[in-house]
Amino acid sequence: MSKDNATIRLTTHSGDVETAVRGLGWDWCVEEGCTNYVPGEAVVLAEAEAEALLEAATNLYDMLVQAIPDELPDTFLNILGIPENLWPLVRQSWNDDRHWHLYGRFDLAQTPEGPKLLEFNADTATSIPETAVVQWASLAAAGKHNANQYSGLYEALVEQFRTWRELNNELPPALLLTYFGASAEDETNCAVLAQAAREAGFDAHLCPAEEMSVSTEGDEKGVWAQLEDGQWQQFTFLFKLLPWEQIAWEEPELLQSLTTLARSRTLLIANPAYTLLFQSKGMLAWLWKAYPYHPLLLEADLEPLTGKYIRKPYFGREGQSLEISDRGRVTRTQGEYDNQQQVYQRWCDLPEDNSGNQYQAGVFWAGEGCAIGFRREKGIITNLSQFVPHVVE
Repeated sequence: MSKDNATIRLTTHSGDVETAVRGLGWDWCVEEGCTNYVPGEAVVLAEAEAEALLEAATNLYDMLVQAIPDELPDTFLNILGIPENLWPLVRQSWNDDRHWHLYGRFDLAQTPEGPKLLEFNADTATSIPETAVVQWASLAAAGKHNANQYSGLYEALVEQFRTWRELNNELPPALLLTYFGASAEDETNCAVLAQAAREAGFDAHLCPAEEMSVSTEGDEKGVWAQLEDGQWQQFTFLFKLLPWEQIAWEEPELLQSLTTLARSRTLLIANPAYTLLFQSKGMLAWLWKAYPYHPLLLEADLEPLTGKYIRKPYFGREGQSLEISDRGRVTRTQGEYDNQQQVYQRWCDLPEDNSGNQYQAGVFWAGEGCAIGFRREKGIITNLSQFVPHVVE
């Protein structure tokens, strides 16, 4: 792919984003510091480019669903590296439509041939405040009140929460959203989700995961959290910004309790356990076998490829533990995921701007492709890379 053909167009996009966010009534969003990423520039997308990105997310999700074998056989779960103690809950959630996948984020590369799938953050995707709120507010801050932008994540989340509630309307709509207590970023992501859930009819509360109480017996059976007034409340719906594989590996007793509660219809969990099938990067190789040479896919295999390729750990995060191989020349990133199963994916150059920054499109799926955001970096994209808003012309 010639980089000359994949140049990012930028426009000046400055202004007081914090004041704009406050003007929209999202003061708490600013207090958590989620305006820091907006860089005074915006990516300019042609309408056809933006439509192609949203359509790619919608189509890729449908392809994922179709590629999964109905009975989820042991061999399939092993190929995807799903922890064995999670298999019962994966199967239960997959076979019961009341377990609802709320949202995820496809990371896509824009190429002259169209969007290509890099990976799918199906379970615990972040960048929600930036994509749903901050880049939208940035239009007002930049004085671009008539500009178009594909940032419909919040509205799509409201609809997804509404569907989840209606599918389980015999249960009280009490929703607990949990996150790692030390992460202000995770709390802010959950706060946007909580706001969308309230609009959909949920009684929603936020809580660090370590303050949640889980019981499987007697009158206390269920998930509980302490409210501000010191009262404890039971919650029938749980959103966890905690990765499923981490719960399976590090908290097996908690996983067993959650499985028991889900089986008895005492608890519904989002995103459901089956989203780990999509999250596993082993799915990249499975998809390529199901749809060889599909225009949205990059070649991927469980064995090394020839030419230039990237090796990724199945459940790696934040650009850690990657290995890029280019005909004998190897580049590695440090990380804690070196010992995981690995997948090999054909290398794909990201588009660049005139300053040498590379851009990765994050396209949110919430029932369908609904919102676009960009991360940029001179090198591997990580969770610390700059978030860049976009405008559609």
